[in-house]
Amino acid sequence: MKVPGNIARWVFIFSLPPLIISAVVNFEFNSMWLYENGFAKYGVSETTGLDEVELEEVARGLIDYFNSSDEYIALTVKRGGEKVPLFSEREILHLKDVKALVEMNRHLLTGTAVYVGIYAGLCLFWRRSRYRRKLACSVVIGSLITLGTIVALGAGSMLFDFNSLFTRFHLIAFTNELWMLDPRKDYLIMLFPEGFWYDAALMMGGIGAAIAGALCGSGVIYLKRSREKGEGSCGMS
Repeated sequence: MKVPGNIARWVFIFSLPPLIISAVVNFEFNSMWLYENGFAKYGVSETTGLDEVELEEVARGLIDYFNSSDEYIALTVKRGGEKVPLFSEREILHLKDVKALVEMNRHLLTGTAVYVGIYAGLCLFWRRSRYRRKLACSVVIGSLITLGTIVALGAGSMLFDFNSLFTRFHLIAFTNELWMLDPRKDYLIMLFPEGFWYDAALMMGGIGAAIAGALCGSGVIYLKRSREKGEGSCGMS
C-alpha cells in the first residue's frame, strides 16, 4: 500500500495549486464588487454612456450568464425608448468562448476540491497520527508550490509587460480572433479595459497567496506541535 499511498499524496499536493487558483478565479467572475469597482475606477459610465443602474444590470447579467445553461448572452439596454442588444454578434460569440473557459475552470475547481476533500477527510479521521502529519506536510508543500507559482507569474508580469502576456494568453486560450475587438465601439472592451484585468490579476495573486500562506502556516504549526509532543517527523516516505 506504500506506493499507492505515495501516489495519492502527491496527487493531493499537486491538486492544491489548481484548487486555490481556480477557486479565486471563480470568485472573481462572480464578484459584483470587482465589476462595480472596475467600472468606477476606469470611468466606464463615461466611455459607454451607461449609468450606474445600467452598469449594475450589465454586471449581474454577465454573472447570471456565466452561471446559466444559456449558450449566448442576451443583454439589452434602453436606447431611444427601445431595448436594443448591448453586444454585437462578434462580442456575443467571444463571450460564448469566455464562458467555455469559465466552465472549464469550474470543472477544475470541482474535481480538485472533491479529491482534496476526500484525501484530507481520510487522513483526518484515520486513527493513526502519522497520517495527519503526512497531511500537514503535504499541505505545506502544496501551498509552497502555489506561492511559487504566484511569485513566478508576478515576476513574469514584471519582466514582460502585462499587455504582452495578456495577448499571449488570448492566443493560447482561443482558437479564433473574435477577441480582437475595437475599443472605440465594442462595449466589451469599454466595460473591461486592460487595466481592469491587470487589477483582477493582482487581486487573484493577493487572495491566492493569502490562502496558500494561511494553509502553509497552519501546516507548519501542526507539525511543530507534533514534534514537541514527540509524535515524529513529517513522514513523506
